[in-house]
Amino acid sequence: MVTPTSAEARRARDSARATPNHSYAGTLRDFVFRSQLPVTGIRFLTMLAVTALAAVGLWTPTADASQPIARDATGVRLQVNASGQALLTYRVQGRTRHVLAWGAVNAIHPTQKREQVAFRVDYSGGWRSLGRSLQNGFRNVCKPTKVGLTAVVAACRAPDGSYWALQSWQRGLRNYGLPATGTRDDFELRLSHWTGAVPTLEAGIGWAYRRFHSIFGRYTWRGHGIHGFASTPAGVPLDSFGRNLYVDTFNSPYGPGWQRENGFLSHVGTGGFCYGFYPHGSRPSGMGQRYRISVSGPGVLPDAFWEGTPPAVYDRVCDLEADKKQAALLAQDRLCQPR
Repeated sequence: MVTPTSAEARRARDSARATPNHSYAGTLRDFVFRSQLPVTGIRFLTMLAVTALAAVGLWTPTADASQPIARDATGVRLQVNASGQALLTYRVQGRTRHVLAWGAVNAIHPTQKREQVAFRVDYSGGWRSLGRSLQNGFRNVCKPTKVGLTAVVAACRAPDGSYWALQSWQRGLRNYGLPATGTRDDFELRLSHWTGAVPTLEAGIGWAYRRFHSIFGRYTWRGHGIHGFASTPAGVPLDSFGRNLYVDTFNSPYGPGWQRENGFLSHVGTGGFCYGFYPHGSRPSGMGQRYRISVSGPGVLPDAFWEGTPPAVYDRVCDLEADKKQAALLAQDRLCQPR
């Protein structure tokens, strides 16, 4: 049985670590998930920060991951010049926008000695940072390419061998299948820049108390767990390294199609996680026909996704096999040891 402690303690921890999802960035409502391969990258901006960005035009972040750029964007175009400056062109609310981003690649492993890497972003298209707009005469040297990522809107390979990508997905949905309000169902448009390997999102499905499905796994990059060091009681990271994993359930008691089940932090040290599909208050168990996980990656690495199908009925052999897989994958994670 895949559960870290008692049912009561587990449910309390799941609820405490559920992410309130009260901050947003980019969006493409016409986007459809195309790939099921794991990818990776990013934390989030608050609505206040997004408003401030629009007013000021130039933003130097403290350190987000695959960085949020826009919300409800259409007609997206990604260009990169020989100086490593990315020019993003898109339309929002009937207006064409030009955004300049530069100054970051990959990530650093979790540390309490410095902030995570992040882009510098000029929402004026160059006026604020360079005193002129770069949209006219911008020489693109980044060739469109296919990358093994999910939720890709655009991707290209620069002459230096690095990759740039824009991804879009719904991060702000409400937990337990509750209806979205305001902008919470928006798709966020997020920028990443990397060389070499992207982070790995490993996950498996098991059982908790022979009644409820459970998900367990680990989120890593280059052999190190992806995690932060501090968070609020509600699970909001208090540093630039913490990452929330968002779990969706398909055709569940919440309703047809994909619905948000919950959001929770990867564990300090290991990047591990484990979650049971228990009822929450008046909300029923969100056990569905399929599950998927979406998570922003560290630094400016791309975002990661996973999708899997649970067993239709309880099977003791499958349960024990899942326990073995969890024990092996999360051997160093004291919060996720099967009983």
